[in-house]
Amino acid sequence: MGQSALRAPLTPRFYRSVGKGRVTTMTLLATLVAGVLFGLALAAPPGPMNAIIAEESVLRGWLQGFKAGLGAMTADLAFLGLALLGVVAVVERAPTLRNAMVAVGGVLMCYFAYGALQGASESFREAAADGGVEPSRGFWKAFALGLTNPYQILFWLTVGVGLLSPGRIDVLAYASDALAGLVVVQTGHPALLVGLFGGIVAWIVAFPAALVAAERRMDALAPAVALASAALLALFGVYFLYDAASGFGLVG
Repeated sequence: MGQSALRAPLTPRFYRSVGKGRVTTMTLLATLVAGVLFGLALAAPPGPMNAIIAEESVLRGWLQGFKAGLGAMTADLAFLGLALLGVVAVVERAPTLRNAMVAVGGVLMCYFAYGALQGASESFREAAADGGVEPSRGFWKAFALGLTNPYQILFWLTVGVGLLSPGRIDVLAYASDALAGLVVVQTGHPALLVGLFGGIVAWIVAFPAALVAAERRMDALAPAVALASAALLALFGVYFLYDAASGFGLVG
């Protein structure tokens, strides 16, 4: 997902309904794989969520990094529920509400950046040895940030709505008519949602594990990742605050 403002939601370009049709085994498999890829596309790109997961992982261990990832995924589950109820579409028609959510997200990111900066001075093991590890709030930090993260909101306003709408995507038909019907993804099917959240789970399991394994080999990684997380959160926080101020007409 790019850094488009929420004031101009997009229609998913990839989506084309070609009728419901019969769901074959190949279609089901393609739908499941497509869901996994969408889940990874939502979870993997660098951003404020992965900054929190990285900070929790290197300072407090794999479990806390995983819990932070669960917080972000829980926000996605909340948006899924709202999308199924049609509530997410209300945000698209309420620019004041959108801008307020972006502003809250920006403030939270700056606050979490300050917390990450404080934790950058010591590794998880050093703090544990001194008995100085603070209780983790990674789950709630990621959950609160997820509910106000413009990128997640934009995903569920655009791609998410397309994925929930019943229809079919003939993937290879766009490349050649001769390949039409070989790989068909069924949108609005439970397999797509299972794959989507399966891809997210795969990421929040593997990403913290990779960071913890690397930190064990290089003690200097923990403060470096915490500093990078603080910088990334601060950067996104300032950007979102500017975007919100622009939406309210406070800046040009």
